[in-house]
Amino acid sequence: MTALDGNGPRIGITTTIPVEIVYAAGLRPVDLNNLFITSPHPEGFLETAEAAGFPRTVCAWIKGMYGVVMNSGLDRVIAVTGGDCSNTVALAEVLERRGVRVHRFDYPLDRDRAMLERAMELLLEELAVSWDRVHEAAERLDRIREKLRRMDRMTYQENVVSGRENHQFLVNSSDFGSNPDAYEEALDAFLAESVCRSPFESSVRLGFVGVPPIFDDLYETLEQLGARIVFNEVQRQFSLPVGGRDLVDRYLAYTYPYGLEERIRDIGRAAKERGLHGLIHYTQTFCHRQIHDILLRESLGLPILTLEGDRPGPLDGRTLTRVETFLEVLDVERGIST
Repeated sequence: MTALDGNGPRIGITTTIPVEIVYAAGLRPVDLNNLFITSPHPEGFLETAEAAGFPRTVCAWIKGMYGVVMNSGLDRVIAVTGGDCSNTVALAEVLERRGVRVHRFDYPLDRDRAMLERAMELLLEELAVSWDRVHEAAERLDRIREKLRRMDRMTYQENVVSGRENHQFLVNSSDFGSNPDAYEEALDAFLAESVCRSPFESSVRLGFVGVPPIFDDLYETLEQLGARIVFNEVQRQFSLPVGGRDLVDRYLAYTYPYGLEERIRDIGRAAKERGLHGLIHYTQTFCHRQIHDILLRESLGLPILTLEGDRPGPLDGRTLTRVETFLEVLDVERGIST
């Protein structure tokens, strides 16, 4: 029995994991990040965490996930304690003290296939499910992922999908909205509607790299200024865009949890294929991944605007001015008078 209809018991996940294992076990994964940021009042989750003693200088995503678990009745969580945020290790310990059952999953930093396969096998054992059931779930989810690849092509080739729409479908592919059947139905309806659109006329084509933004109006603001994001790096990776001979290979090709070099190659390929004029590199305040900005600038031959965000909300005035200036610079470099 699987939970592809969204009726299984819920289990939280702190980031993308081999979600096929969870569905095959008859459970319903819930991406804590998505539940946090799509809440009408995400600040309430931060207040819950800070009232419990989480420091102001801890990443808002970590605090948000804690608040979600404490306020949503979740009693089981799969925490990625290798290959994501190091603060997740401490978060897992706090959740256990609060009575939450925590399963840990580690991506090997050196992309070792045997170690990744062993990590997946350990999760299979903890959730009491067989590889055969996992492969059945994978076949079902891969059919949805193929449609996501089509949606992504419609973003940068046919230019009928906005950056926000691309972001929303891809970022939710981490757990397929906790209901793959309903998720696919919404995706099918969106694709059918989008093919009837006239292409967007934005002149500046941008790539968004780094973790998904905590700002709630970035995509709309860029489009109002005549730019459009046609590449969402990490969100696209959540959908496992690269195939492989088996499920282990698919998650080895998933770039986010490993070193930066494969991410750089992925961004470089996308820049050429999608005709990008520049990149926005989003970094979360207090995150170690801010240091990656150094290597991205050294490795990619494109103008880069680095934006830093802390708590949920719209772009502040200073950040908006920086965005406007960056787009003006891109226009000048392209020989367009402003």
